[in-house]
Amino acid sequence: MSTMMRIGEPPVAPRGGFALWALGFRPFYLLGTAYAALSVLVWALQYGGVLGVAPVRGPAWHAYEMIFGFALAIVVGFLFTAVPNWAQRRTPTGALLAAIVALWVAGRVLVYTPFPVAAAVVNVAFPLAAAVGIAVPLVASANRRNYFFVALLVAAAAASLVVHLASLGVIALPERVGLQAGLDLVLLAITVVAGRVVPMFTNNGVPEAGAERKVGVERAAIFTTVVLLAADLLGWRGSWMAFVCFAALLAHAHRFVLWRPWRTWANPMVWILHAAYAWILVHLLLRLLALGDIVPAPLATHALTVGAIGGMTLGMMTRTARGHTGLSLKAGGVEVAAYALVMAAALVRVGVPLVTPGAYVPSVMVAGLLWFAAFATYFVGYWPILTRPRVDGRPG
Repeated sequence: MSTMMRIGEPPVAPRGGFALWALGFRPFYLLGTAYAALSVLVWALQYGGVLGVAPVRGPAWHAYEMIFGFALAIVVGFLFTAVPNWAQRRTPTGALLAAIVALWVAGRVLVYTPFPVAAAVVNVAFPLAAAVGIAVPLVASANRRNYFFVALLVAAAAASLVVHLASLGVIALPERVGLQAGLDLVLLAITVVAGRVVPMFTNNGVPEAGAERKVGVERAAIFTTVVLLAADLLGWRGSWMAFVCFAALLAHAHRFVLWRPWRTWANPMVWILHAAYAWILVHLLLRLLALGDIVPAPLATHALTVGAIGGMTLGMMTRTARGHTGLSLKAGGVEVAAYALVMAAALVRVGVPLVTPGAYVPSVMVAGLLWFAAFATYFVGYWPILTRPRVDGRPG
């Protein structure tokens, strides 16, 4: 049976009481959060010397798994769920969706085994398979506006390949080139998606907020983020990179102010998106300061990974999961706890070393435990939501 839905074709609701393979967000959100929680917990304990073994092969592979394991899984889950709305055609479901998820799982397992070539093949194949999964409905509907996301997944596959080839000694580039490219691609994805949805979600959830979206500001935020990606690929340093970071900071800050974040505190599902986006500003500021050796560069990285990516993924996963399962878009105890824990993790991971550099190792461990608690809270709270059919009887 075809996994793509033609325009006007009545969708088929999942049968029985188990709906994990009904739509892409379900397995990727569930497995992605489980992996985010457990892998960071193991890394934090390993980093702090609590574990007597070293399952993670060092900082480069911890970074790789957070970018190409966790973050990419959530991006794919979101795209497999959003594209049917954009194109009015289905993305992979059922057995095909399960096969793509199995490819992702195989990649997560293989990076911990002595089979680096197999790990490289599988981990590059996953984003390419996901790219095909969204390209088919987008091309069939001539939805050119969103071809960008196909290119994004292909670029992620290329960045993943660079990391693996560098690790194998096949190319003379350091692993960090692919890692930084992957991180910049996730930042670009957040920049594009947030610009489309955050003002809308803000005004829908807090009508008096008056969030604005100006075309010139949107273009500036996206353009400067693309230039930042290019500058990292070219290895720019010094005054040129400082100029790029400063320009990106100004563009994103202007955009952020237009969204009126200070008016959103009464709605947790809205403010988490604003709080997460604020960490992008912190990231760009710290990158700028790190160029002058004022702060350590890893703090800028973790402002993006823990604060922006961690917060934005939880915010989008709670909202889209509830919306696509027929539940109200209202945060309860599970959501608020997860939001608070991930923001606390970011504050500890970035703020404590800034104030007390000697507490760096303990801050990594505490932040890791807070991150684990945030994503474990989502996993436990959303297991029944993500595995059961929609409460309104509709497919998805």
